[in-house]
Amino acid sequence: MAFKITDDCIACGACVDACPCGCIVEGDGKYEINADECISCGSCAGVCPVSAPVEE
Repeated sequence: MAFKITDDCIACGACVDACPCGCIVEGDGKYEINADECISCGSCAGVCPVSAPVEE
């Protein structure tokens, strides 16, 4: 299952650098994860200060 970023995202960008797949992009007011490219490693969740990335 892929991760998704909830509305709790504060758009700090910490998850972008942590993602080994490069599947996180800046969206409208928050970052978004391309579910087709996500390998569910959890790296994004581990660095997020507000726990916005969650596993679907």
